[in-house]
Amino acid sequence: MKSIDENRTKQEILGRISRLQPDLVRRWGKMNARQMVCHLNDSFLSVMGEKSATIDHEFKARKLVKWCALYLPTPWPHGVRTRPEIDQQIGGTAPGDFDEDRRTLLALIEKFSRQPREFSFHPHPIFLEMTEPQWMRWGYLHTDHHLRQFGV
Repeated sequence: MKSIDENRTKQEILGRISRLQPDLVRRWGKMNARQMVCHLNDSFLSVMGEKSATIDHEFKARKLVKWCALYLPTPWPHGVRTRPEIDQQIGGTAPGDFDEDRRTLLALIEKFSRQPREFSFHPHPIFLEMTEPQWMRWGYLHTDHHLRQFGV
C-alpha cells in the first residue's frame, strides 16, 4: 500500500503536482484545478493544526469507513462532501497565484511527511484520531484522489 512518507511514492506525487496546470478540466466534482490545489493545502493545514476544520459529529460508520478508505484497494468514490472550512466553494481558502499555491502544496507535503515531525496531528474531521501510518496513507490517498480528478 502506498504511503506519502515512502520516498518513491512521495516523489511520484510531487512530480504529478508539478505537472498540474490551472486550466485542466475536471473529470468529476465541482472544483477547478486552482480550487483543488487550495483544497489540498487546506486539508493538510487542518490536520497539522494550522487551519480549523469542524468535526462531523453526525457521522455514524466512522470506523468502518475509515478502514475501507485506507485499506481497500479501490479508488475513493466521487462526490463525498467535505467540511465547509476546506470546501473551496464555501469557506476554504480562495485560489491566488497558481504557481504559488502549488509551491505551498509541495512544501506542505514535505512538512507532513518529514521526520522528525514538527507538529502534532489534529483529528481528521471524519476519521478522528489516526496512527502515523494511517496519516501517511491518508496523505497519499487524498492527494492521489484529487490528482486523478484532473487526469494527472
